Amino acid sequence: MIALIGATGRSGAVLARALDRPFRAVVRDAARWRALGIEAPHAVAPLEDGPALAKALEGAELVVSCAHARHAPAILAATRVPVVLMGSTRRHSRWPDAHGDGVRAGEAAFLADGRPGVMLHPTMIYGAQGENNVQRLAALMRRLPALPLPGGGRALVQPIHQSDVTRSLLAAIGIAHEAPRVLIVAGPEALPYREFCAEVARAAGYAPRPVLPVPAGLLMAIAPVARLLLPRVGRDEIRRLTEDKAFSISAMREVLGVHPIPLAEGLRLTFA
Repeated sequence: MIALIGATGRSGAVLARALDRPFRAVVRDAARWRALGIEAPHAVAPLEDGPALAKALEGAELVVSCAHARHAPAILAATRVPVVLMGSTRRHSRWPDAHGDGVRAGEAAFLADGRPGVMLHPTMIYGAQGENNVQRLAALMRRLPALPLPGGGRALVQPIHQSDVTRSLLAAIGIAHEAPRVLIVAGPEALPYREFCAEVARAAGYAPRPVLPVPAGLLMAIAPVARLLLPRVGRDEIRRLTEDKAFSISAMREVLGVHPIPLAEGLRLTFA
């Protein structure tokens, strides 16, 4: 039996619907879990409550967590069985922030623990139900005559469709891991952020907007206003738009056997 932590989140809910073996959902909010309409038992256990979490994980042969990687130490302390954990490529950012620091701390705890399992680090995920990065970007470009981007949007991104994240999680669940390992899961190729925006516009059914290069420092100075213009963008996100986020996915292909779909196909599914 699998214990699935974070089953009401975006990736967790998609995985819960895709699992073809018995599992118990471990959630914070029972009403939110019942609202999903998924036929599976559940246990309520805040990840900060060690005794409750340990009880919720009793009897599990494998623990899968789609919660933030900062919770890895608490999960590891609550069980001794193998684990499949979700992280984020945010751990590779050169800009320190709470999100990336939490992922790095979770990864360090997982590797130091030494038990069999895997932590998957996805790049930016798009295409999930309720996901609003791509949808808000499309809505933004529909309103603006030009798109202001730091450095002209030349930094690389490598987004991954939710279906490939789910397939990666399912593959990781089916592998008998012999030691802890960390894998990056990403789209098939990196492209400049400005080209990503153009692909989103085309998928949404209108012409790509011209890019207006703006110094990152200026955008950071007006970050409160920029939040109104760019989806989920504050000072940290603006800084990250200046760094390349491109990764090898050879391990994803070789270890997990997952070959991610092209961006154009993923966007077609997203806007279908």
